Amino acid sequence: MSGNKESDGGWRKFMWNSEKGEFLGRTGCSWFKIFLFYVIFYGCLAGIFIGTIQAMLLTLSDYKPTYQDRVAPPGLSHTPRSEKSEIYFKMSDNSTYKKYVDSMNELLRNYDEGRQTKQLKFDTCGEDPLTYRDQGTLENSLGQRSSCTFPRKWLGDCSGLTDSTYGFKEGKPCLIVKLNRIVYFKPRGPSDNSTLPEALQGRSYQNLIPVHCKNKRPEDASKIGEIKYFGFNGGFPLQYYPYYGKQLHPHYLQPLVAIQFTNLTIGEELRIDCRAYGDNIKYSEKDRYQGRFDVKITVNS
Repeated sequence: MSGNKESDGGWRKFMWNSEKGEFLGRTGCSWFKIFLFYVIFYGCLAGIFIGTIQAMLLTLSDYKPTYQDRVAPPGLSHTPRSEKSEIYFKMSDNSTYKKYVDSMNELLRNYDEGRQTKQLKFDTCGEDPLTYRDQGTLENSLGQRSSCTFPRKWLGDCSGLTDSTYGFKEGKPCLIVKLNRIVYFKPRGPSDNSTLPEALQGRSYQNLIPVHCKNKRPEDASKIGEIKYFGFNGGFPLQYYPYYGKQLHPHYLQPLVAIQFTNLTIGEELRIDCRAYGDNIKYSEKDRYQGRFDVKITVNS
C-alpha cells in the first residue's frame, strides 16, 4: 500500500511540483523559452516557404505557361476517339456506332452558328485561307480577344446537318480532326511542296496547314478507297492563329478538318495514318498523336 502511495505521489509531483514551481518537469521560464524557440523556428520555415512561392510566382504569366517543352509541337487529335484508337461498327446496328455519333454531336455543338455571335466577340474572317490574325501580345492591355467564326456547315457531309449519323449508317464514316491548342503558337505552312505526299503536290498551301490520310500498311492500299476532305480545302487556315489562352480567348474555336472514308472495304481491319504538314509540325514515334495519329477502322454490314 505504501508503495502505491509513493508511486501516486511521484506522478502527481511530476505533473506539478509546487516546491520548485515545475509543470511536467519544467519551470514556466523554461516552457516560455521552448515555446519562443519553436515560434521563431517554424516562423522562419514559413517565411522561407512563402518567399520561394512568391519568387516563383514572379516568373509566371497570367496568360501563358512559362514552360511549354512538353506540349510543342502540337498534337493532332480526332473525334470520335475510342479505346486503343479502334473504330468498329456495324452499318445495320445503330447501337454499335451511337457512341461515335454522340461524341461528334458534342464536339460540333459549339460550332452551331447561333453560338457564334458578335456579343461573344466572334468575327467573320473569310472563307479563304489568310495569314495570322495577330491581336497583340499576351501581356498588353487589349483585354479579351475576338475569335473567328467556323460554322459547322463548312464540314459538308460530315457536318451532321444533312446526315445525322455522320456517314456511319452508310458505311462511310467521318472523322473530325483538329490541332490541339497551344497558347500563342503560330503553325507554319509547308515551304517545300516536294516534301509532301504525292497526293498533295501540285497545289498551293499558302496560309494553310494541309491534312492528309493514307493507308498505314502496304496491304491496305487498295482497300481504303476515296477519302474526302471538308473545311478549308482540307487544312487549317492561319487566320485562326494564334490562340491567346482561356483567359483572353474564352470562346475560341479552332478550325476543323472533316475526313470521310467513302469506300472502305467491308469486313476488313484497316490501319489509316493521318498527318498535318507544316514547317514547325514534327512527328514522334514515341508520341502517336504528335502532329499525326493512326486509327483502326473496321466496317461490317
